[in-house]
Amino acid sequence: MTVLKISGVADLPLHGGRCPRWLFSKMVKLSKEISETIILEFGKDEFLRRISDPFFFQSFGCVVGFDWHSSGLTTTLTGALKEAINIEEHGIAICGGKGRTSRKTLDELDEVGQTFSFSGEKIERLKYTSKIVAKVDNTAIQSGYQLYHHVFFVDEKGKWAVVQQGMNPVNRYARRYHWLSDEVRSFVVEPNSAIVGDNIEKAVLNLTSSKSIETQKTMTDISKEKPQKIQNMLQELHDRSSTTLMDWINPSIKKLEVSHLVMPRNIDWETVRQLNDKQPSNFEEVLMTNRVGPNTVRALALISNLIYGTEIDWKDPVKYSFCVGGKDGVPFPIDRQAYGNSIKFLKEAIESTKIAKEEQFKALRRLGNLPAK
Repeated sequence: MTVLKISGVADLPLHGGRCPRWLFSKMVKLSKEISETIILEFGKDEFLRRISDPFFFQSFGCVVGFDWHSSGLTTTLTGALKEAINIEEHGIAICGGKGRTSRKTLDELDEVGQTFSFSGEKIERLKYTSKIVAKVDNTAIQSGYQLYHHVFFVDEKGKWAVVQQGMNPVNRYARRYHWLSDEVRSFVVEPNSAIVGDNIEKAVLNLTSSKSIETQKTMTDISKEKPQKIQNMLQELHDRSSTTLMDWINPSIKKLEVSHLVMPRNIDWETVRQLNDKQPSNFEEVLMTNRVGPNTVRALALISNLIYGTEIDWKDPVKYSFCVGGKDGVPFPIDRQAYGNSIKFLKEAIESTKIAKEEQFKALRRLGNLPAK
């Protein structure tokens, strides 16, 4: 059985424009040398683990020359790595990307599977993994961030890491999610080991929390019911005076508008019929049923919570800010050990690369924030 771990999430401000070609070409060159050093010295497992580490990933993007606090760091760094890392040379493939490119991930995984001589079963499992991690971050956790970037790293043994990013059109921030095929044995229960974000949302529908497990079970049972019964339960909720989830979370903030928590009024009843026909055995199967999206999941969660009284965790799972905390101690003091470990690791990698001394110095100066000489 494939296992996984979400190792981090980051919130970053959206910036327009494109990375200059001259800078991108340098990022490709430097990221290749650093990646090669990590792979040769520590192995592919360590490279995937580092990519899934938000502390390291953020530092990596800064070192190769991109703006430290921009959402573009995610898309540009993964784009540079996709050009830099060669499947035959490095034994690692990178699939997907931003926007329409992200939708090519499954086709690219088919090609990668052929190159690595994976069995058909292993290829299908990797494709399923690509779909479920996106579904979890976009639908099981509803915080207002719509995914628009999805990159899948996979090595010749089938181990993988995922870096994906979502955009909140209201606050103009992007939230980054990291995944790693590692220790956690469930896609839908507490997959987060470290979540990073600058903006803590006032209310998030977090169905992956251990506090929401009973709701997951009840949602699964409800999904097996005939569409008419679900329609009747939803009508019961609509007939009440309150119309948003916020009304049920905290009456003192009823007037706060949270678009991603508005009670859905238009349900795709064909999807509900599919659930009834499928008779899913668990929440993961509900989530992965064709056409099940945020509205359907939110409706089932509402019924479970408001009619059957099951608990939902409404707390935003974001725990950290910009990976290492803030210099003023908000929302928490800088994690000096994690920050130092990332810098030390990158410094050693840079010093071991084959790039010219001038480029090494520039990278080290960015890393250590040294004054220009």
